[in-house]
Amino acid sequence: REVLPATRESITHKFTIDRHEGYLTIGLYGDGRPGEIFIKISKEGSALSGMCQAFCRAFSLSLQHGLSVQDAVVRFKGMRFEPMGLTSNPRIPEASSIVDYVARYLELEFGGRL
Repeated sequence: REVLPATRESITHKFTIDRHEGYLTIGLYGDGRPGEIFIKISKEGSALSGMCQAFCRAFSLSLQHGLSVQDAVVRFKGMRFEPMGLTSNPRIPEASSIVDYVARYLELEFGGRL
């Protein structure tokens, strides 16, 4: 497992999918690669929030154990479940789920570095 440094750079991105507001934070290794993700959804304590936390833990551990961002994008892009619909991001006008949105955002932000 490649552990991230104790102090690290990160990117935080605010998004909305079908009136569900959230924040995606991506923790970065020293070379700029993503090593962890966190999603904070406005419906704290909900099943949706809990599933987002579980997804983030599994996704982060997968990255730290060698899953490439490119492979993650291929596996998660296009997953379809609620909430889905229009987003607040003009580069990703519509998403079929939060997982789809995260995959597409990672693809856009790190596509040149995959």
